[in-house]
Parts: sequence; structure tokens; C-alpha cells
Amino acid sequence: MSDFDAISVGRRVLNAEAEALSLQAATLGEAFVRAVDILHAAQGRIICTGIGKSGHVGRKIAATFASTGAPAFFVHANEASHGDLGMIAEGDVVLALSKSGENQELADVLAHTKRFHIPLIALTAAPDSALGRAADVVLQLAEAAEATSEVRAPTTSTTLQIALGDALAVALLERRGFTAKDFKVFHPGGKLGAMLRTARDLMHGPGEVPLVAEAAPMGEALLVMTEKRWGIVGVTGPDGALKGVITDGDLRRHIDGLMNRTAGEVMTPGPKKIVPPTMMASEALALMSDPLPAVTVLFVIEDGKPVGILHVHDLLRAGVM
Repeated sequence: MSDFDAISVGRRVLNAEAEALSLQAATLGEAFVRAVDILHAAQGRIICTGIGKSGHVGRKIAATFASTGAPAFFVHANEASHGDLGMIAEGDVVLALSKSGENQELADVLAHTKRFHIPLIALTAAPDSALGRAADVVLQLAEAAEATSEVRAPTTSTTLQIALGDALAVALLERRGFTAKDFKVFHPGGKLGAMLRTARDLMHGPGEVPLVAEAAPMGEALLVMTEKRWGIVGVTGPDGALKGVITDGDLRRHIDGLMNRTAGEVMTPGPKKIVPPTMMASEALALMSDPLPAVTVLFVIEDGKPVGILHVHDLLRAGVM
């Protein structure tokens, strides 16, 4: 097959699916609003169900809902008929996926939702199908040919299902006021979890913070600086608030008569590079290098007082990049 052009085929498929997504976006209407309302009002879980390729998509959609704070899981339509219907209870919402809407395997799920008055959202290309007629809300897939039109393998249709699932999850997320802090709770591991950790999560606590009073002689300041091994010492006022910092640069600038001075005389007052405990680790890492000059250590300040210290190595070890 010397005339076969893989790039042309790939572009044709991607363009076809992009056009279908644009069409789907243009046809989004009141049914989508009602679906989000139903999901938001749910007192229980969001149950995604389907078989075949739609089942695989349903698993993905359930995982997306769960990761954004909406309790959700997937129930395979076949398994539902063999005991798993007990996983679907009053207060739940069922999101059923089927392109044709005529899968016999869905029959028991549909009957169960009617019997127990469980809201049913259908994601299908056929609103007049058995699934569409049973549903409280139908999210209709746009009329677009599969990318493999000759063999009709699910391609464009599953892309539209995934995209509609994402649209529902994001709309529900924003309606519920779900924030990055909430997201962190459901993503404690991996790079994403690291980026969403805060300065408080990664800082060294009060016992490891190098601090001296303004009136402390420089001999004491140097001793604390050496013992704590951060290459810096914070200088506090009578109220415990951070007034300034002493770095290696400050020592060099005041080398003449250094041991006859106090910490308050040598410090650089009003340090700019300090962070609150609630700052995201990714923001703290960015602050270390921008604006210049770059630093490797940040004091963590709460109510004006140092409560911890954060080193660039702490951030890198945690996977913050």
C-alpha cells in the first residue's frame, strides 16, 4: 500500500472529530442546564452506566466526577442485572450512555430508576430510543459521522460522549464552587498533587526556624545561623514579628566591626520574599526566582510572625516543578 498516507488519515480523523465537537457545542441547550441542575441537586452519588465502548467512556466520566468532588462510580449494565442494581439507591442520579439507546442490557437499569424514582440522564444519539423515552433529560449527541464511516466503529460518537461528560463535570464543579484547595484533597499524589500542596504542607516547623531578636549580638546571630544550617537567620521584634533577615550578603557588607553590631543593625529590613502558609507550593517556587534576586529559602509568615521555613529542595523533592 505505497499510496497509504498515515498523516493524511490522522488529520482527516482529527478534523472530523473537531468539527463534530464544534457542532455539539453549538447545539448545547436547555437540556444541558436541566442535567446540571439534576446533578447538583443529587443527595447521593452519580452512577454512570453503559456497555461496550460507551461503558468505557462511562468509567472515565465517573472518574472525572469523583476527582472533582462529586461522588460517582460506574456500574456495568450487565452486572447491574446480576446484583449490582443494589448499588443504585434513592438520592442517586443515573447517567446512562448508549449511542443507539436500544441496548437490551440497559433495560433493568431503566426499570430500576423508574421503580425507585431515581433521576435518569441519557447521553445518546437517539432521543426516541428506549433509553431516550425513559430518561428525565436527554443529552443528544450531535449528528456526525464516525471517523471510520465505512466500518462504523465508535470514534466520533465516543469523543462526543467524553466531551459532554467533561462539560457536565466542569459545569457542576463551577456551580458547586469547587476550588484548587478542594481538588488537592482528591489528588494527594503525583505531580498534580505536589503542585497543589501548600507552604504549610512542606515547610519545616517552628523548632527549625533560625530566629534571633533585634537586640541580639551578632555573635548569637552567627551561632543560630550556623546551627540551623539554612544560610539565613530571621530577626524578630519584641512582638515576635519578622522585622528582617540576615544573609551571607549582609555579613559581607558589614564585615568591618561585624561582631560589635546587633542583629537589627546588620539585617536587611522588611524582607519581600515571605509567604503565607496557604500559598500553593508552585507559587512559592516561582517566588524564589522571580522577581530577582533569586533565593533558596523562604520564611513562612502567619499574622506577621514566622511559623516555618521553606527550602527549594523541599519543593523539588515533593515534585513541584
